[in-house]
Amino acid sequence: MSPHTSARARRGGLHILFAASLWGTTGTVRTFADGSSAFSVAAVRVIVGGLVLFALAAASRRGAGLRRLFRDRRNAPLVGVGAVTIAAYQTAFFVSAGRAGVAVATIVTIGSAPAFTGAVGLVTRRAAPGGRWALATTGAVAGCALLVGGGRDAGTDPAGIALALLSGLSYAVYATVASVLITRGEDDRAVTGALFGAAAVPLVPILLTQPAGWVATVPGALIALYLGVVTTGGGYLLFARGLRTTPATTATTLTLAEPAVAAVLGIALLDERLGPVALGGLGLLAVSLVVLVAPVRRRNAAERAQAGNELV
Repeated sequence: MSPHTSARARRGGLHILFAASLWGTTGTVRTFADGSSAFSVAAVRVIVGGLVLFALAAASRRGAGLRRLFRDRRNAPLVGVGAVTIAAYQTAFFVSAGRAGVAVATIVTIGSAPAFTGAVGLVTRRAAPGGRWALATTGAVAGCALLVGGGRDAGTDPAGIALALLSGLSYAVYATVASVLITRGEDDRAVTGALFGAAAVPLVPILLTQPAGWVATVPGALIALYLGVVTTGGGYLLFARGLRTTPATTATTLTLAEPAVAAVLGIALLDERLGPVALGGLGLLAVSLVVLVAPVRRRNAAERAQAGNELV
């Protein structure tokens, strides 16, 4: 790997880490939206963020990236799948946070995403996860099982954990779709704008059926703008920028910065507490993720070319 390529890869990783740190604030911020529901918060976040991202894509080079994206008929199904998984990821996460707590929901969602992304890559033949991935996945699943078993102590329930796992799976599919489109040569702003713009459409009727009066208050409007413009618009633009030089499997691993931020905020600001069994589960999950992200020996160019989009 040349110094220039290595520097680009590092910048891509930093973009993703910064995006993950922004996302880590969403669960805590959502708790201050008085009178809101998880569904209305998820809908507002995606609708506002989708409008911002689509407008930016349309304004960039007069929408040339969007026109190119939709001229290729192979892209339409991917945009559809990506949009559905965005809506599912956001909604399942906020509902899970209400049932399981911000820290646990975020850790399970993002903690399971690398394993799900590896599985998606294996099924779609974009990656060939190795033994370390299998070991880390086994540990992460066991950690989640301990979280379920310690549900009473942790203030969680199996349904909350299941929704967090659904959110993690949906996020993994979204990340893979975005990676496929961007590495195919599509503009990252166009990809992000198209995916979130399409995801906003089915959430409009959902928002109309939910209590949305909180948005009309000054604090509610500020929360909506922060969630939509900063954490969604800014965060996912950074994530897409990082995907230019970072494989989806590695990118989802780097987003493990999100649960660290969420856990600190949940414990510091929301007085969340975890029981001993749940703490053991979280500890096992954390160790598994360290195994997943620890540096490994760099392979030569021929080995890397053969491995393709493998997590390194």
